[in-house]
Parts: sequence; C-alpha cells; structure tokens
Amino acid sequence: MLLRNKNAVIYGGGGAIGGAVARVFAREGANVFICGRTQSRLDVVAADIAAMGGVVETAVLDAFDQQAVQAHADAIAAKTGHIDIAFNAVSVVHDQGTMLRDLSLEDFMLPVDGFLRTLFITSKAVARHMGGKHPGVILTISTPGSKMAAPGVLGHCVACAGTEAFSRVLAAELAPENIRVVCIRSHAIADAPAAGSYTKDVFATQASYKEAGGEQSVAEWLPGSPMAQGTMLKRLPMLSEVAETAAFLASDRAGAMTAAIVNVSCGAIVD
Repeated sequence: MLLRNKNAVIYGGGGAIGGAVARVFAREGANVFICGRTQSRLDVVAADIAAMGGVVETAVLDAFDQQAVQAHADAIAAKTGHIDIAFNAVSVVHDQGTMLRDLSLEDFMLPVDGFLRTLFITSKAVARHMGGKHPGVILTISTPGSKMAAPGVLGHCVACAGTEAFSRVLAAELAPENIRVVCIRSHAIADAPAAGSYTKDVFATQASYKEAGGEQSVAEWLPGSPMAQGTMLKRLPMLSEVAETAAFLASDRAGAMTAAIVNVSCGAIVD
C-alpha cells in the first residue's frame, strides 16, 4: 500500500476528481478526510470507501471560508497528530468561449480568484500540521490551459498558469519544512461529466451541436472533441489515471519530487 496510515485531506472530495482520488487513496491505506459543500455527494464517496474496508470521515465545508477550513484542519490534526497529504479538487464553474470584448471583469476574475483563493486557504490551513518528522505533500491540479494560447479562455488560462506558479513558489517556501508541493496538469477528463463533474456545464456550448439528427451530450462529445484530437495519444485522460497518479505523487516513492508539474494530459499539444 502506497499510503498506509497516511492522513489525507481532500477538498472537493464529493466531486468527480476528488472522489476518484479519495477512493484510490483509501485503497492504498490512507485515512481519508473528505470535505465539500454537499453532504449527499460526500456520502456516496464515503460509502464506496467503507465498502472496500477503508477509513473515511466526511465534513461539510466551504473552501472559501478561511476560518472554517482552518478549524477543520486543526481538528484533524488534534485527532490524528498530523496531516500528511492535502489535495485541492475544488471546482469553480466559469466561462469558456467569451472573447475579451464581451467578457465582464467579474467573469474574467471568477476562475482566477476562485481557484487561487481556495488554494491559498487550504494550503495555509494544512501546512502548519505537516512536515518535520512527518513529510507533507500538497497536491494541486491544473490544465494545459496554463500554456495554451487560444481565444475565449482568458480567465481559465490565467487561473491555470497562476495555479502552477503558486505550486512552484510554495514548494520553494515549504521545502525547508519537509513539505513537497506538486501540481498535476490534467486535460479535460473523458469520464468526468458522467461522474458529475462541473465540466458538463463548462463544455455544454461546444458540445451542443447537431450531429446525425441529435444533440450530443458533453460525455458523448469529449472523446472525439478537438481537445482529444489535440493530444499525442488522441484521447483524453480518465479519472482513474489522474487518481492513480495522485496516489503515487503523494507517496514516499515520489519523495524527491517537488515544485514539479506532472503532465497527465495524454500529451496535449499546446503553444
């Protein structure tokens, strides 16, 4: 087991990515603490983990509430002694497809402020309970948008670039405390919409064209989409692939990796 007896906190743990990561972390022996804003979604993930004999606790938590996030992390540390792993899978529904001339300041700033604000809040909350004799790992997630030059995705791409910069700089700051910071750069995930991901709303406009007399769903559109065809492998990554990568990166086997951007995009070709 890669993560035997590790204490892992997953923010956005009821979502598609967070839930997939939580299940794999638990399978690998971690004590998993999943939190999010919807108890029913957390319960589904927790039931799956319990069914496999894993250890899991849930908490309704708003990752934008700094005091609540800090109190939650403090409570976990008081119970377990320390936090070993934190993964931020918080989603922020945002605009993709609107050009600068029609894009409002609020819509531009929504992903920039949303993703980076929760990264700051969650990282600060867990870092004080990591490191020293118990190596810590903070995992973040980005997309090829961080390197992409394309129209209509201004806020999204800036947020992704900011996430990767945040991870690199935080890694330098926390390294002396024996805490690693690694960012996973995943592309759009093929089976995430079917698992309840917010991307089914983000990509709805691109997917909603008529083909063979019917309207495609996002889940139907993604596998053959321009995003998939723009990768070296001509496909998009799966939730399981992202989750298995996260488990390895969180483990001691990746103990020499920090300030790294790990490409799980099936070879997305970006400018």
